Amino acid sequence: MKEIFQGIWKKGNQILTENLAPGSKVYGEELVKIRKTEYRVWNPYRSKPAAAIARGLRNFPLKKGMKVLYLGIASGTTASHFSDIIGKDGVIYGVEISERSIRDLNHVAEKRGNIIPILANAKKPEGYPWVEHVDVLFQDVATDDQSEILIRNAESFLKPKGFAIISIKSRSIDVTKPPKEIYSQELAKLQKRFEILEKIELDPYEKDHMLVVMRKN
Repeated sequence: MKEIFQGIWKKGNQILTENLAPGSKVYGEELVKIRKTEYRVWNPYRSKPAAAIARGLRNFPLKKGMKVLYLGIASGTTASHFSDIIGKDGVIYGVEISERSIRDLNHVAEKRGNIIPILANAKKPEGYPWVEHVDVLFQDVATDDQSEILIRNAESFLKPKGFAIISIKSRSIDVTKPPKEIYSQELAKLQKRFEILEKIELDPYEKDHMLVVMRKN
């Protein structure tokens, strides 16, 4: 077993995070016991950052104790692994517009203690002005103005030189254009505000998706 990023291990083809809530699963993932420590298998078919790691991502900025703003947190599949990585001293502010998803997320948050669910629209950051400045902003909202939502939230909440990660869903932006054209168009917008550290397409795990890791200018 080898630690590939802080708090993320690789064992064979499996990607693992140490379970912050031992004994509990979030989405039916496999639990693995190694030398008395319990790890959760991070499924690249269920999570875009895991897909990027499986595809050979070299830049993953999340670390123990960090503060994260997660836009489009849904029921907490990916966020639960972020929760493992940042540990008890970190915090995730999870913005989600769906009441159903927030109900599911509340159960995950109760067990973990470092996720704060926020029922709000990520397009309107003025709806959660009390959120503190964060080290990492993660955007996973399926909408045609994905980049604009990321930029707006980064202006309000991301620390100087903080990191932003976006999962560009080309089919949500425009189904009529080839994905590569969409990626170029979105990267052009993002480059005005961020330094692009890495970009990686997520096929075959997530079709027509690209994960981009950036640093705020």
